[in-house]
Amino acid sequence: MYIGENTCVIKGTVVEQMTTNDFFDFCNANKTLNFERDENGNIILMSPTGSLTSLINNNIAYQLTQWNREAKTGVVFESNGGFTLPDGSQRAADVAWVTNNKWNALSQEEKEKFAPLCPEFVVELRSKSDELNYLQKKMEMWISNGALEAWLIDTIEKNVYIYSKQTNYKLIPNFSEIISTTNVLQGFQLNLSELKN
Repeated sequence: MYIGENTCVIKGTVVEQMTTNDFFDFCNANKTLNFERDENGNIILMSPTGSLTSLINNNIAYQLTQWNREAKTGVVFESNGGFTLPDGSQRAADVAWVTNNKWNALSQEEKEKFAPLCPEFVVELRSKSDELNYLQKKMEMWISNGALEAWLIDTIEKNVYIYSKQTNYKLIPNFSEIISTTNVLQGFQLNLSELKN
């Protein structure tokens, strides 16, 4: 397999200017690897996280799922769920939440591929393999594509960056607070002290 800008070779077949469906098929043909694609068509190979980051990610997804079972206002996605965003990129967040209205408006085929929408709420975790600057730009990308709020949880420095349309970001240091969303997930709280493992 060769990957170049907007071009790849899969099993001897050259695919140029991949469509969203082409990229979905490409990901299915390479199931042992995880990819994203940016707004310019560049394919990004996603490395696995460390075990601690995976543990924290699972903890957050579990807490959000538990809250959502009570609230019944949307659907929760873990890190393998990809979305086609308004800028044309295909992205996945470590944890994502979408309202029922947005999700139910999709066809079955759209749900089975990379859903053509931007989640209203996303969480990204920084692990040792991630550069902070790259993830900060990714958070800005989520907001510019329509996310109402995005949390970057830095498991290395133990800081949280909360992004929203109203502000660039708010920094919460040292995993020191119980945080909640401003206006997206009413009643959902995350106790950051529980993430110190």
